[in-house]
Amino acid sequence: MLLDRLCIPYTVESPHVDEAPLPGERPDELAQRLALAKAQAVALRFPDCIVIGSDQVADMQGTALGKPGTHDRAVKQLRQMSGNTVIFQTAVAVVCLQSGFCQQALAPVKVTFRTLSNDEIENYLRIEQPYDCAGSAKSEGLGIALLESIDSDDPTALIGLPLIRTSTMLRAAGVNLLGNARTAP
Repeated sequence: MLLDRLCIPYTVESPHVDEAPLPGERPDELAQRLALAKAQAVALRFPDCIVIGSDQVADMQGTALGKPGTHDRAVKQLRQMSGNTVIFQTAVAVVCLQSGFCQQALAPVKVTFRTLSNDEIENYLRIEQPYDCAGSAKSEGLGIALLESIDSDDPTALIGLPLIRTSTMLRAAGVNLLGNARTAP
């Protein structure tokens, strides 16, 4: 959905990368390592293509909050974030093996959650079921109602791909975003 906004042709490929954190790895380091690993894994299969990899890790005071996977873990995460500020560390990497191009960037997003009641948490999770999202909330959906504020210089970073940084790297890799763009879907 986000790449559609750039009006360039693309395909989506699964990188098949282990997303487990390394011992002692900070959330920002984890996001950057995984974004680059995902881009490199796909680039190995398509060495002549420009490949974008991204990853997001919710950073609660230096502790990574991963994708909850289950309702109970999502409840625990939202209770933990209730009334607190969380940094969503969103990383992107652009790689082309054929040209040797490799750049990456981090786009942290500071998100302050409202104080949430148990009923609000349960109702939100029942409706949206964000069990595959870092931090158990989708700001592009009903999750926006859980938030008090969002602070970022790259507004799409919280959704999972910082398009300003991605556009900058694509231009550096030789992609003419506005000269050869196809018509938006």
